[in-house]
Amino acid sequence: MSNKSHESDVAFIKALAELLNENDLTELSVKREYGEDDTLNVRVSRRGEAVSTQVSAAPAPIAASAQTTAAPAAASSSEPVEDPASHPGAVTSPMVGTVYMQAEPGAPAFVSVGTHVSEGDTLLIIEAMKTMNHIPAPRAGTVKRILIEDGAAVEYGAPLMIIE
Repeated sequence: MSNKSHESDVAFIKALAELLNENDLTELSVKREYGEDDTLNVRVSRRGEAVSTQVSAAPAPIAASAQTTAAPAAASSSEPVEDPASHPGAVTSPMVGTVYMQAEPGAPAFVSVGTHVSEGDTLLIIEAMKTMNHIPAPRAGTVKRILIEDGAAVEYGAPLMIIE
């Protein structure tokens, strides 16, 4: 990896840290793929953990880390932040795995915000141990929020979407 690429990665990480602070986020994780064997994984967290970075390149693996911790967030408003998992319409993950919002790459998503679903309709797929598990709607309603992104890793009990 060239020095120029390293400098652009440092600027990218700094921009992510600023984005974290400006939007009052607690964690931000990004994966950049430059080529088949050349990636940059960045996780910026404000929970008192250090910023971690992993860089891998085909010819010579390079690891870089920045030991910067994001500043604590200022108190914004007096409204409590709603936990999506406690929402009565939350659909939570029944397993650990990787989320896919469509049946195959390039296909339309199973649902989007505003979609009306019936009980049993497929909302998304979670891949676990090389098995594709269709996650059905637990009840009929309208998709109000989608809380995960396509290709994201989820844990058991993580909120996936809100259906009202």
